[in-house]
Amino acid sequence: MVEEPSPEQIKQIHKLNLFKIKGRDKRGHKIVRIIGKHFPAKSLTVDLLKKYLEVKIFPKLERPFVVVYVHTDVHKSENFPGISVLRSVYDAIPITVKQNMEAVYFVHPDLQSRIFLATFGRFIFTGGLYAKLRYVSRLAYLWEHVKRNEIEIPEFVYDHDEDLEYRPMMDYGLESDHARVYGAHAVDSAGAMYSMRCIS
Repeated sequence: MVEEPSPEQIKQIHKLNLFKIKGRDKRGHKIVRIIGKHFPAKSLTVDLLKKYLEVKIFPKLERPFVVVYVHTDVHKSENFPGISVLRSVYDAIPITVKQNMEAVYFVHPDLQSRIFLATFGRFIFTGGLYAKLRYVSRLAYLWEHVKRNEIEIPEFVYDHDEDLEYRPMMDYGLESDHARVYGAHAVDSAGAMYSMRCIS
């Protein structure tokens, strides 16, 4: 039986604004939003994270859902949990939850994350999850699958999205410390880019 996290531990994780289940995509699936920047890799233990998910998140995912993972401003030394943690958390996901996961939209993937997933993705995420991964280089492409008013996106994500719009070489790792390049599965589609704040 899973030992439930203490009220104080739950409060602390809630304050991180790391996980949020709210809204539905255009096909009516629940949205699980994860903000990678808010993950305290140095202070949140894998056991506590797994217990929190098992008690507070997994029970709410009894029907098909999608994950929107926002990778903006994630740095390996600060908020990337590492391969062993990712595998441990993935192994703890109940089979029914894995089956209900329709897609994982990976927003603002950088060069390192694409190389990492291309190299280790199939080994870490078994059972077909890797095939459900969709790279989303711009928020405009996310809105093709999720209504904008159905999900809360932090302001720093919009700011970075506009940086990518006006400095397109960042997509190829030629500008900034956060390299952005092409990848395998992608929901990116052709079309002119425009300010995300103008989309309704």
